[in-house]
Amino acid sequence: MEYKKINTEYILSATGGDISLITDIVDLFIKQVDETYPEMKNLLEAKDYLNLGLLAHKVKSSAAIFGMDELAIMLKTFELQAKNSENVQAYPDYISTYKNYCQDAIVELNSFINELNSQQ
Repeated sequence: MEYKKINTEYILSATGGDISLITDIVDLFIKQVDETYPEMKNLLEAKDYLNLGLLAHKVKSSAAIFGMDELAIMLKTFELQAKNSENVQAYPDYISTYKNYCQDAIVELNSFINELNSQQ
């Protein structure tokens, strides 16, 4: 599989190639996405931009762990804008991009884990 969202070399480097560790952090990432996407929508609806920015900061770190640089850069922009209540009209697009990017990344991460397991 061609990986477009994740950086497999970075993941292997950061985890020492430990498949169990990779599996654990992927599971945590999936759980985080399942929790944070609805939370982002709720914060947007409540116009709680400061906490929306803080949440973008939190998930940015998770994106970076998997070498998702493009997503991490977008989340940094989102974080800074939300903390300052700037460019509010773009927030729904940021949230949608986050969800769609993460869904694609999760498919790739699961494929990567299967690939690693098949090499053992």
